[in-house]
Amino acid sequence: MVGMIISSFGDSFRVAADGEEYTCRARGTLRQGSLSPVCGDRVTVEISDEPVITSVLPRKNEIVRPPLSNLDCLVFVCSTVEPAPNLLNLDKFTAVSVYKGIQPVIVFTKSDIADPEKYVSLYRGIFPVFSVDNKTGAGIDGLLKELEGKFSALAGNSGVGKSSLMNCLLPGLNAKTGEISRKLGRGRHTTRRTEVYPLPNGGYLADTPGFAAFSTDRYDIIYKDDLPSCFPEFSEYIGACRYPDCSHTKEQGCAVLEALGAGKIIESRHRSYLAMYEEASRLKPWEHKL
Repeated sequence: MVGMIISSFGDSFRVAADGEEYTCRARGTLRQGSLSPVCGDRVTVEISDEPVITSVLPRKNEIVRPPLSNLDCLVFVCSTVEPAPNLLNLDKFTAVSVYKGIQPVIVFTKSDIADPEKYVSLYRGIFPVFSVDNKTGAGIDGLLKELEGKFSALAGNSGVGKSSLMNCLLPGLNAKTGEISRKLGRGRHTTRRTEVYPLPNGGYLADTPGFAAFSTDRYDIIYKDDLPSCFPEFSEYIGACRYPDCSHTKEQGCAVLEALGAGKIIESRHRSYLAMYEEASRLKPWEHKL
């Protein structure tokens, strides 16, 4: 049968298939190959005395740290205060997400402490963006609607309220986590386990220990020629530039810069683009071959 890996710990996997969950091992030849199973993988399973994963079906995308595949959304959690959001890092993460074909979703927490509108307005119309109050649950329903029927994962630095948001999105999460830990016979706070939970309205949400900063390591490098397409708000202007190889940094006749001057592109977003373009300009493709 075909199922989805919803938990992994070492060489032990839980697979949801046909309304049931199975604890599986990966077939030896599969473990020795280059494609190791990860959470989110669609896999074939043989049910016998000990269920075995026999193959991993083709992935539509994957991220390396943490190891996840077939994501529909990456939810980047930022707080409005304590700590204030690092917009450059956020823009880097959303660009990598777009590059990998994963929909970025941005959530600003602690709306009970500070008005998030000044941050929300920067991304409105570019990505799905929400403000939530983890204490009252205000804003959660809209976020749940966005994630409905999709496979998503949360990313957020320490102190931004990611754990509290998880608890709002997944009522009873703490009890469920304890139950899974007992089934696997593992410590609850291990950093090696990845869990995927069903959302109340359909879809799945990954809770991955160590997902404090979405990795932009060498597997996620964006070269300068690919960078403009990772900023969706540039798309309607790119083809209108005077020069076909326009970098959208300083050229005369650049439609992106004209849109920036007209207030159609947010200044902080373009500043992030310039910083990323400078970094990308120093990359040498032959130095970063996998």
